[in-house]
Amino acid sequence: MLAMYSPNHGYGVMQFVEEKTKGRVVFGPGTLYGAINNLSKKKWITPCLYREGQRKKEYIITELGKKQVEAELERMKEVYKIGMEITSIGGVYND
Repeated sequence: MLAMYSPNHGYGVMQFVEEKTKGRVVFGPGTLYGAINNLSKKKWITPCLYREGQRKKEYIITELGKKQVEAELERMKEVYKIGMEITSIGGVYND
């Protein structure tokens, strides 16, 4: 959904994810468009209005979607904190 904070189409989302993850995550078209359909059904993203000459359907994140992103970032912070406490990286684990 981060790729849709600005209007973006499916191929743009694929490029965004691949670039931001340095190639660790690469979506196939079926996976991506399935995810777009699910996110749209949940009302986390919405299609943008078509502009004249626009060939690809673009989507943008909704306010509800932004709240989901914020909640997920908080959850990830907690997981990170726990991981740092447990691993030698965090220097706390004494097993």
